[in-house]
Amino acid sequence: MAAESVIDTQGDQTAAQTPVTVRASLSPSRAADFKTCPLLYRFRSIDRLPERPTVEQARGTLVHAVLERLFDLPAPARTPESAGDLVAPQWDRLVTEEPELAALFADDDAAGVPGFLRSAAALLEGYFAVEDPRRLEPAEREALISAVVDDELLIRGYLDRLDVAPDGALRVVDYKTGGAPREAFEARALFQLKFYALVLWRTRGVVPRVLRLLYLKDAEICDYAPDAEELVRFERTVVALWRAIEQATARQDFRPRPSRLCDWCSHQSRCPSFGGTPPPFPVAAGAPDPLVDARTRPAAPGADE
Repeated sequence: MAAESVIDTQGDQTAAQTPVTVRASLSPSRAADFKTCPLLYRFRSIDRLPERPTVEQARGTLVHAVLERLFDLPAPARTPESAGDLVAPQWDRLVTEEPELAALFADDDAAGVPGFLRSAAALLEGYFAVEDPRRLEPAEREALISAVVDDELLIRGYLDRLDVAPDGALRVVDYKTGGAPREAFEARALFQLKFYALVLWRTRGVVPRVLRLLYLKDAEICDYAPDAEELVRFERTVVALWRAIEQATARQDFRPRPSRLCDWCSHQSRCPSFGGTPPPFPVAAGAPDPLVDARTRPAAPGADE
């Protein structure tokens, strides 16, 4: 089983210098996959099956990129017009980095890309309806954070934005380009933010004051205030979830869990719930370690929406 040595940033200064052997790693996206459907976790983290991006996911990635770059501008320049001017250049950059995005639009679809860019700009209007970026100076954007829990599990993820108040209070902000929260999606989104809150608490000793979801399509804000006791319980949940993943891996037993979210799944053709057959479980020499998170970076912004 693969292992990596890291410096545990929890605890006092002496403990912070003690190397910790990490047996496994987990991101909020992959943890949420297992909670949603163990077979989906297997397809993404063990089989590592490719997934073609959707227009919705690409739009989410584009909007996140624009909002990240917006804060590179001087505060007075962070206007709706400036954000709109960033849309096309950021799309060009994304297509250069991920050429498969260009395949989302047919060559003979003259309105495809322009209409797509307009839809992204409309979501940015929703952002400006709920926040004034001229009054904000984020401490971190698209930042990778990580911590070791249970002595051997590395949990990690990318924050959309972290705000730090003058008194040191933390606010975790996550942009959502889908519609207003429905129960299944809101639970998944809050799970992700609690994951980040746990990492920040364990590494910085501060429980975030606010976990904020910004729903751009409907210009709505959802704030949640965690506390230390809740994060202790959540840590137990994450560790128990990982133990369940270990057991499923040892048994090579990842079962489907049908739900409304199946409508958005890329793997229905391989799923027994839809008459499909999963590929053989990877056991060949040199196969990726199934207990290490498949992605250094979690799913692209918008992929969970």
